[in-house]
Amino acid sequence: MKNIFVFGADEFNLSLMRTMERGQEYCFHVLFHYSEVKGADGFPVKMLYETGLEKLESYPGSVDAIVGYWDFPVSTMLPLLRHPFGLSSPSFEAVLKCEHKYWSRLEQRCVIPEYIPDFCVVDPFRDNPRQQITLDYPFWIKPVKAASSHLGFMVRNNDELDFAIEEIRKKIYRFAKPFNYLLQFAELPDVIANVDGYHCIAEGIISRGQQCTLEGYVYHGEVCIYGAVDSIREGEHSSSFSRYQYPSLIPLQIQKKMNAVTKRFLDHIGFDNGPFNIEFYWDEENDSIWLLEINTRISKSHCPLFQDVDGMSHHQVMLDLALGKPPSHPYRQGAFRYAAKFMWRVYSDAMVIRVPTEEEIRAISHRIAGTEIQLHIRQGMRLSDLSYQDSYSYEIAVVFIAGDTQQELLEKYQDVQKAMQLELEPLT
Repeated sequence: MKNIFVFGADEFNLSLMRTMERGQEYCFHVLFHYSEVKGADGFPVKMLYETGLEKLESYPGSVDAIVGYWDFPVSTMLPLLRHPFGLSSPSFEAVLKCEHKYWSRLEQRCVIPEYIPDFCVVDPFRDNPRQQITLDYPFWIKPVKAASSHLGFMVRNNDELDFAIEEIRKKIYRFAKPFNYLLQFAELPDVIANVDGYHCIAEGIISRGQQCTLEGYVYHGEVCIYGAVDSIREGEHSSSFSRYQYPSLIPLQIQKKMNAVTKRFLDHIGFDNGPFNIEFYWDEENDSIWLLEINTRISKSHCPLFQDVDGMSHHQVMLDLALGKPPSHPYRQGAFRYAAKFMWRVYSDAMVIRVPTEEEIRAISHRIAGTEIQLHIRQGMRLSDLSYQDSYSYEIAVVFIAGDTQQELLEKYQDVQKAMQLELEPLT
C-alpha cells in the first residue's frame, strides 16, 4: 500500500480515486481538507506550509506521494511540500514560470512569440495606471496571480479601465498576499523580483474562435498529450465558461499544432515529472492558434469526463507521476462517446428562495441517466456571497452529463435545469 497524502481533499474526488481500478493499491490520507485550503475568504498559506510539513514529518510510515488537483494555492505549493521528502515533482521555479502570468508570458515570448498576444505589466496602485499600458483598447487586465478568471476584466475605454482598477485595488489582496509569501522560496530573476502579486498583466484580445484545453504530462523529459477538451463560453465578452466537452471537435491537425507549441514551451522552462493542462484558442477564419494559459495540475473538472469516455479518471495520471512512475491512460474504453461539465450561471445578483433537497437531487440524477449534480447555493443566500466568481457571472451549480451525442448532452442538461425547480429573486 502506497501512502498518498491529498492536499485539499474533497469527498467527490476522493471517491473517484478510491473507486479506480488501482485504487486498492493506495492508502489515501487527508493532508488538508478543501475547506481548510479554499473555504475561507483568504488562503492561509503560511499555516498550510508549516503545518503540512509538520504533519508529513511526524507521520510514522512512509510518505510516498503528495497530490492535489486544485489551482492556487494547492498547485503552487506542491513542489515546496514534496522537496524535503525527495518526491517526484516539477521544480518550484518551473511551476512559477507557468502560474505567474507575467513571468509565463516573458518565457513564452522567448520561444513561441508568434502564438501569444502583446502584453505589459501594470501596477494598479500607481497614479494613472493607463500611462503604464502599451496596448490600445480593447484588452484584458487581470492579476498576475488569480484563479477562475477572478478579477479579470475586458476593458474597451477609460471608464471601464477605471472601474476595473477600482475593483482590483479592493480585492487583489486575496491572492496577492499569500502568493507573495510563497514567492520568497524562489530565486527570482531581476525582471520578476519587483513584479509581485499586487501587479497585473494587460493582454491583447485573443478570445476569437474555439477554445480547447489539452491535458497532458511530462515524464523524464517526454511530453505526452492524452486528451483535448473543448471549453465553450457564453455571456458578456464570451467571458464565462458554459461547459467543458470531451472529446474535442477541433480538427486533429490543429490539435497536433497545439501539441508542438506546448512541447516547445515546456522544454524551454524545464517542466518535468508533473501533469499540466494548457488552454488554446483556434481562430478558424485566420487558421491561427493562440496560447491562453497553462496550469500545473490535472483539471479536476475533466476527471468525470475522462472516466465516462475513456474508462478511467485522469486522477491516475496525477498519482502515477507523484509516485515517480510512467503514467498510462486508456483511450475510448468508457461507457459513453461524449461527456461534459455544464456550469449553470446567472448573470445578475439574486436572492435564493428555493433549492431542491439532497433527496430530490439524487432522484433527478437517477432519473436522468449519466448525470451528477453539484449545487453551490443554499436557500436564503445572495449570489454575491459566492466566493471567487468571475467578473461577469455567478456559478450556481455544475452538472456532469454523459451521452452518445452532443445533442443528447444538451437535452439532458435542459431536463436537469427544469427538474431542479430553483427559485431566485432578482436584486436590483
